[in-house]
Amino acid sequence: MIHEDSYNLETGRGLIACPRCDALHLEEHLEPGETARCIRCGTVIAKPREGAFAQLIALAFTSMVLLVGAVFFPFLQVSAMGFGNASSLFDVALAFADGVLLPLVLAVLAMIIGLPIARSFLLLYTLVPLAQGRTPYRHAARAFRWSEILRPWSMAEIFVIGTAVALVKVAGLASVHLGPAFWAFAALIFVNIASRAFMCQTTIWDAIEEAGQSTEYGRPAGADA
Repeated sequence: MIHEDSYNLETGRGLIACPRCDALHLEEHLEPGETARCIRCGTVIAKPREGAFAQLIALAFTSMVLLVGAVFFPFLQVSAMGFGNASSLFDVALAFADGVLLPLVLAVLAMIIGLPIARSFLLLYTLVPLAQGRTPYRHAARAFRWSEILRPWSMAEIFVIGTAVALVKVAGLASVHLGPAFWAFAALIFVNIASRAFMCQTTIWDAIEEAGQSTEYGRPAGADA
């Protein structure tokens, strides 16, 4: 951490802003278990946890496994008048591969599957060396920045909610049986909630800085902090 009397209002070095009200605070060293809150609105700014990096790595791996399974395992089975059909998201993508809906299918798969997997990979790229006490990989700051940018666009939760609403209407016309892929998406929601609970962006940025990499936007990742 940077000492209280060394900060720069022009670059923001040595300062930290509240993510809700933008109030500026001086950076101070926090021990695991301590919590830093905004003096204006009370929002948690930093809350380092013991072993949080290892837990985030495990959750990122879990997300990737669940997402891969959600693509290839059956999502649901619809039965009506003695006939039934089970399909996965991959089967849906193949069904519309030659139609005019192909761009829409690709966009949906990118939002639901591609972006969450990409974000998990970026987190692993950033956190694995830090958890092992080694020098972070090159461009680790940029990778973590992109993982935070992609966070609002990871729409697996929205997909599950939309699917649940659609199933309520379909259930009156046919028998619907949920497959493993649906429950993988449901489990993914809880994994994401746990990841957000263990995530402390300030701690990760500080770990990258203490390893000798610059976290300033636009500067080379290998530059000295």
